[in-house]
Amino acid sequence: MRTVKDVTFDLLRKLGLTTIVGNPGSTEETFLKDFPKDFDYVMALQEASVVGIADGIAQGLRKPVIVNVHTGAGMGNALGCIVTAFQNKTPLIITAGQQTREMLLLEPLLTNIDAANLPRPWVKWAYEPTRAEDIPAAFMRAYATAMQQPAGPVFLSLPLDDWDKPMPEIDVFRTVATRIGPDPVRVAEFAERINAARSPVIVYGSDLARSQAWKDGIVFAETLGVPVWTAPFAERTPFPETHPQHAGALPAAIGPLGKKFAGHDLVIVIGAPVFRYYPYVGGDYIPKGTQLLQVTDDPNMSSKAPVGDSLVSDARLFLEAIQPQLKKRTSSIASPLRPAPKTPDMEAQPLAGDAIMAAVRDACPADYVLVEEAPSVVAEMQDQFRIDKPDCFYTFASGGLGWDMPAAVGLALAERSSGRNRPVVALMGDGSFQYSVQALYTAVQQKAHVVFVVLQNHEYAILKSFAELEETPNVPGLDLPGIDLEALAKGYGAPAKLARTGAEVTAAVAEAIARPGASIVVVPLTRKRHSLI
Repeated sequence: MRTVKDVTFDLLRKLGLTTIVGNPGSTEETFLKDFPKDFDYVMALQEASVVGIADGIAQGLRKPVIVNVHTGAGMGNALGCIVTAFQNKTPLIITAGQQTREMLLLEPLLTNIDAANLPRPWVKWAYEPTRAEDIPAAFMRAYATAMQQPAGPVFLSLPLDDWDKPMPEIDVFRTVATRIGPDPVRVAEFAERINAARSPVIVYGSDLARSQAWKDGIVFAETLGVPVWTAPFAERTPFPETHPQHAGALPAAIGPLGKKFAGHDLVIVIGAPVFRYYPYVGGDYIPKGTQLLQVTDDPNMSSKAPVGDSLVSDARLFLEAIQPQLKKRTSSIASPLRPAPKTPDMEAQPLAGDAIMAAVRDACPADYVLVEEAPSVVAEMQDQFRIDKPDCFYTFASGGLGWDMPAAVGLALAERSSGRNRPVVALMGDGSFQYSVQALYTAVQQKAHVVFVVLQNHEYAILKSFAELEETPNVPGLDLPGIDLEALAKGYGAPAKLARTGAEVTAAVAEAIARPGASIVVVPLTRKRHSLI
């Protein structure tokens, strides 16, 4: 008879899951021993980086990745990025070793006590197999659960003494559907209401990117000829930001967001929650007399929406189903709704956020991937970078720092694996840079083609903006003096360069993009408070 490990690894091969990202510990070594040559192991130095790197790979390749962390302690380190993976709807199969079954009752050192509960509610399913022989079937169920909409991470706790146990040759491989189709009656109802609307408006969310509905979203928008907003805090770009109908990104506060719909009698939200709000600023969700339709692949997003009527469906399948039922409208949009990017002051020192964004943009080639974790300059980034291609912008849906640096590494590995080979440019605040700095080690060792542009203002600028909004003066811990970013980068083996002027930034980023492997460009950023509403 073959072993549990033999049967499990054969299943993983059939599923195409031959990449494992991990930080090995003693309870995982039985899973990893005699590691198969046809599998790839990507090592990271800390479990938050492990999950973030796997998330980037999974999103870049559009398939699950096996994550291997160290028992309960490693899960604790990983949880911040697991929260983001859940809200990013990224399919990950997260595994952690468990102590030997014979000692579990005693709860020895490194026991993952109540293992299945530790990652909840931020995984779709969590399980510790009752028998060693159940491990292959548990992986199959984990795969099916992770892939079915809404996609997301799952968790398996695996006792270290299970892998060498003999088991029958059982083939548990099966296939599952990964898209939810719309109710035809509901689609017809939505089409009727859209056709009858006097002045509709569209809001697109990140599900359009995940469901590869970029072109369908354009056709839908051009058929209606109305403004298209991007949902607040969108982690993927759902619609070309150079399109004349693109109105920009919605504000994330209740009152200011609702006011954007003034004059519209119908709001059509596709692929987004209603809505991702923060901070709290009161007001009407939508204007009085305005109606809202929501299409989402997540029943939870449908059930918790404060207003509107919903339909649960994959975004692309919905757009394909409703398109033949729509009446073509004559667009009243004669010129682009958004003005051209502002011309920044390139002479001021230190540079402002818009100048840095423009300088970085000028260094980027025609095809690249942009990752963002610089909360205090998001508005400037959105103005200077107008994303006009699918699958080239990524950020964190959770708002929790520490995901983007490792995710950028994972995206770079996915670019190499897929053969697209686009460089990855990651915009980081100097505070964000500290959260998962260990990811630099993996970037260097894996020769990932990623450029980290770190904006250094020696403070948590976004938190100082919140302090002004919330009227909370004298909050401690918002300044970050004494951090040598170049020394940190070089300590991990990555070349680093300080750039102060716009010309220096463009030259340094262009040089880094031309160089294989990982690089860091540090740019001093002027201190400035930003309006959050």
